[in-house]
Amino acid sequence: MRVLGVDPGLTRCGVGVVEGVAGRPLTMRGVGVVRTPVDAEPALRLVALEQGLEKWLDEYRPEFVAVERVFAQHNVRTVMGTAQASAVAMVCAARRGIPVALHTPSEVKAAVTGSGRADKAQVGAMVTRLLRLDAPPKPADAADALALAICHIWRAPAQNRLQVAVARQALRNQHTTRTLGRPRPAKARPPEASPAAGPPTTGAPPAGPTPVEATATGAAPAEAMPAEAPAPEAPRPASRALRRTGPARTASPQAGPAQAGPAQAGPAQGGPAQGGPAQTDPAHAEPQQPKGRPS
Repeated sequence: MRVLGVDPGLTRCGVGVVEGVAGRPLTMRGVGVVRTPVDAEPALRLVALEQGLEKWLDEYRPEFVAVERVFAQHNVRTVMGTAQASAVAMVCAARRGIPVALHTPSEVKAAVTGSGRADKAQVGAMVTRLLRLDAPPKPADAADALALAICHIWRAPAQNRLQVAVARQALRNQHTTRTLGRPRPAKARPPEASPAAGPPTTGAPPAGPTPVEATATGAAPAEAMPAEAPAPEAPRPASRALRRTGPARTASPQAGPAQAGPAQAGPAQGGPAQGGPAQTDPAHAEPQQPKGRPS
C-alpha cells in the first residue's frame, strides 16, 4: 500500500509518501514541501499549490491520499488558509479517482507516538525511528505528512472493515424495509361444504329430542334403534376322520364323576407291570389268616 500524506498549509504544504502494510516495516519513498509566495493573491497561491500536488501524484502514483482534518483555532485567518489547501489536495485526488482519508492531529499523534498530546519533536523522533531514517525530516510539516501516511497505513484495515460492516448493515436495513412494506398475500380458504350435498357428518346429533329436552317439553324421548344381530356362522364341514368313525361319544350328563381305581393309578390295567406283583392299598387289603390249626 502506497499512501501520500498531506499536511495542508497555504504557505508550506508538507507532502510525504510511505509504502508498506500494517505489521511490517515501512519504507519512505519521498518527502518534501510545496511552497507558495506569501505576497501573491490567494487564488494564485491555490493554483501553485495544485500544480505542486499534481507533480507528486504523477511521480509516485499513490493508492490513497491521507489529509489532516482541519480543526477550529482562535486564528480564523490561519484556519481559512488551511481549509483551502486541504480542499485543493482532496480535489486533486478525487480528479484521479484516488480514495481520500481524513485524520485529526490527535489521531495521528496517538497512532505514531502513543499519546494524542505529543509535540512536534516527539512526532519527528518516532517518524525517524519507524522509517529508519538518519535524521528527522525538515521542516516539521514534512514530518507531519509522513506521520499522516503512517497513521493511515496502520488504521486503514480497521477502517475498511468498519466501512464494510456499515455498508452491509445499511443493505440489511434496506432489505428489511422493503420486505415489511410489501402487502402480505391473503391465505386461500377451503370451500365450505353444502349441508344438502352428501351424508351427515359423524358427530351429527340423533334425530328427535334428547331425554333432557323431552323432560323439559313433555315430549316422548326418541327410542334408540336396536342394534342388528350378527349373522350366524355357516357350519363347518366335518373332517374325513369324523365321517368314517361317526360322531364322537360324549359322556352322559346323568353319569356321575369317573370312579378312580387302582387301574387308573397304576401304570397299566390288567396286572402288574413287567411281571412284578401287583401293589394294593394296605388299608383295603384283606386280613390274612395265620397258617396252622383253626382256632
